[in-house]
Amino acid sequence: MIPLPTNVEPSDEILLIDHIKSIQVKTLEPSLLRMADDLKSFWKNYTKNELTIVTDGEDHAITFEIESEKFDEVEAYELDIESDEVNIKAGTAEGIYRGINTLEQLVVLSHLHANSNFLSLPGGEIEDHPSFEYRGAMLDVARHFFSVADVKRYIDLLSSYKINFLHFHLSDDQGWRIEIKSWPKLTEIGGQSEVGGGTGGFYTQEDFREIVQYANDRFITIVPEIDLPGHTNAALASYAELNCNGKSTELYTGIEVGFSTLCVDKEETYEFVEDVIREISEMSPGPYLHIGGDESHVTPEEDFNRFMDRTLEIVKKYDKIPMGWYELITADIPEETLLQYWAKSADFSKVIPKKSKILMSSASYNYLDMKYDSITPLGLHWAGYLPVKKAYDWDPRSLVPDLDADQIIGLEAPLWTETIEDFDDLALMAFPRIIGHAEIGWTPKKRRNWEDYSQRLSYHGSLLDHLEVKYYGAEEIDWK
Repeated sequence: MIPLPTNVEPSDEILLIDHIKSIQVKTLEPSLLRMADDLKSFWKNYTKNELTIVTDGEDHAITFEIESEKFDEVEAYELDIESDEVNIKAGTAEGIYRGINTLEQLVVLSHLHANSNFLSLPGGEIEDHPSFEYRGAMLDVARHFFSVADVKRYIDLLSSYKINFLHFHLSDDQGWRIEIKSWPKLTEIGGQSEVGGGTGGFYTQEDFREIVQYANDRFITIVPEIDLPGHTNAALASYAELNCNGKSTELYTGIEVGFSTLCVDKEETYEFVEDVIREISEMSPGPYLHIGGDESHVTPEEDFNRFMDRTLEIVKKYDKIPMGWYELITADIPEETLLQYWAKSADFSKVIPKKSKILMSSASYNYLDMKYDSITPLGLHWAGYLPVKKAYDWDPRSLVPDLDADQIIGLEAPLWTETIEDFDDLALMAFPRIIGHAEIGWTPKKRRNWEDYSQRLSYHGSLLDHLEVKYYGAEEIDWK
């Protein structure tokens, strides 16, 4: 199993698949009924057995039961597999969902690796909860655009490994990807380019709401990002008034960074920022709104800080927790701001005195666009090569010396798309490394070691093959 659960107690019992006749939902919550319906379809697909959905009084059932007084953590669950029934208990629907994730993974792996006809599951009890509250992935849709269908497919894969946040990098120099009704040229002009000169694309607000709901149904929170005040050439090309000289820039299709900035002295800039934040906040029920802040090399620090002071107030006005790359530390940030660390540890020493929560996204360990090795056909390597073992064998709480471990809320694996053009490219760079990141985020450090993990991961190649995911078949793993 990946992530490895907190505690597993095997038993001598064996569950015969044919003994399960129904899914019993004891709490008639809409989300639980939806999960039951999804599990029913899953069960038929893998076992050929048709289950009914009932509310009580059934033996030979997979039972969902909410016991809010028993569980302290939102995502904690218990999974008990006996000879003639399965019980999943949790304090919330989200906990039930994590238990279903584990059950389904057991079913798929048993199905794929059975020596004969798939007829049974091993019995036992699992008690499980996450090590970190934030276990995230980031997808850059600005440098290359990805369809709604591609994003949904990525969400499905992430949720199966208990990842619970998807950070959506929606704007950059190469493209603006989200419809803003009060500033329509952002997508009419800025949405029509991408790295290499492709046609780009954008999400309508209806598209974005559909993605948010799809993720929410899988207990993944969407974190929208509009990168400010740098990385803004697509916006500057769309509206001349956002430039200090009043002239629109040309659309940009390269990969260099740090050359663009909004004009921080113009009131039109802050009208633009407020409209964008307001419209995106209305579509995003999650707690965070990411405002970028990285690599604003042509924005003097005094101007950067003045811009961020005003922008942070706008984010708070619309009831969002500000989130940004660690360069925000030069501004007068609210204490609740979530800072995302991406550079080398020496650069992060500035953050240590602050009280803000920190999200670990070290380029050397987390960036999924870094090449696995020198012959990887895609990706970059400015932060070094990132083989599967290196991506797994580290700890977010001890990566940066002298940093208070209590500040660290979790980790996130960004996938920047300078060289990533389609879903197969995305899959090759994300898998299997993001599976290791999922385990780092979920499984306690004392339960993790490379030898055990690499053995378990070796069985997931067939799972990814079954799902038609074109993962990187690293030689470090003895794939089964």
